[in-house]
Amino acid sequence: MATLAPPVTDTGRDTPPAAPATRRRGHRGGSKAGKPGPVTYTLLTLVALVSIFPLYWTLVAGSHTNAEIAATPPPFLPNASLFDNFQAALEQAPIGKAILNSVLVAGSITVGTVLFCTLAGFAFAKLQFRGKGVLLGLVIGTMMVPTQLAVIPLFMMIAELQWVNQLQAVILPTLVSAFGVFFMRQYLISALPNELLEAGRVDGASTFRIFWSIVVPVARPAMAVLAMLTFLTAWNEFFWPLIALTTANPTVQVALAGLGSGYVPQRSVIMAGTLLGTLPVLIVFTILGKQIVGGIMQGAVKG
Repeated sequence: MATLAPPVTDTGRDTPPAAPATRRRGHRGGSKAGKPGPVTYTLLTLVALVSIFPLYWTLVAGSHTNAEIAATPPPFLPNASLFDNFQAALEQAPIGKAILNSVLVAGSITVGTVLFCTLAGFAFAKLQFRGKGVLLGLVIGTMMVPTQLAVIPLFMMIAELQWVNQLQAVILPTLVSAFGVFFMRQYLISALPNELLEAGRVDGASTFRIFWSIVVPVARPAMAVLAMLTFLTAWNEFFWPLIALTTANPTVQVALAGLGSGYVPQRSVIMAGTLLGTLPVLIVFTILGKQIVGGIMQGAVKG
C-alpha cells in the first residue's frame, strides 16, 4: 500500500518573512519617543526662566532706589530711574573707560588665544616632531600650577619692564592658555581627516597654507567655543588686573568694586553699573552663539 508524502511548504525566496509584530510596535514607539513632548518643553521653559531671572532682577534693581528695593513686596518691573542710576554709576567710577579697557584686554586675549592655541593644537594633533609627547605633557602640567604662585615673579617682571598700570601687563601673560591648546588638539584629532592634509601636501601647499585653508575652516566651531570661554574668563578676571592696574586705569571688574562705596552702599547704582558691564558679554554671546551651538551639535553627531 502506497504511503502519502508529507505536504511540502513553500520556502521560496521571493517573499521575505514578515517582521515580528513586536519589532514593528517598538519601531513606532521609538519614533514617538524621539519627539520632545510637553514635559520636555515645560522643563526647558523652567530652566530658561531660572537662568534669565538674575539678569532680569539686575535690570529691575538697577532701575529703582534703595528704598524701593527694600520695600515689601519688592518691585518686579523696571522703572524710569534706570538712566539716572547709569549716570550715577558713571560719576562714581570710570565705567566707560573700564569697559573700553576690558574690551581691548578681553578682545586681544581672545584673538591671541584662539590663534596660538589653534596653531599649537594642530601641531600636537597632526604634525610629527621630536619631543611631541614630552612637550604636550609639560603644557598639560602647567594647568596644575595655581595662578597665585606666579603673581609675585610676574609682578616683578612687569615692574622691571615698566608696565605697571598699562594694559599690556594684563594682556601678554594670558595670550596662550594650556587649556586652549589641549582643547583644540582634542577637537582636531577627531574632526580633521588626515586625507585632507595629504591632499594639501600633494598639491604642494606649505604647512601654513594648509593651516589657513584646511585647518581653520574645520576648526571654526571649536574656535568659536574657545573664543567665548576665553572672552568670558578675561572679562571677569579680577585678581591680576587689581594688582597690575590702578583705579585710574581699571578694567570693568576693578571699576565695579569701587561702586557703592560709603556708609550706606547704593545697591541700585551697583546693579546699574553691573548691567553696563554685562552688556558687552551679551553682545559677544549673541555673535558667537550660532557657532557655539553648531560646534556642540557637530560634536554630538560625531559622537
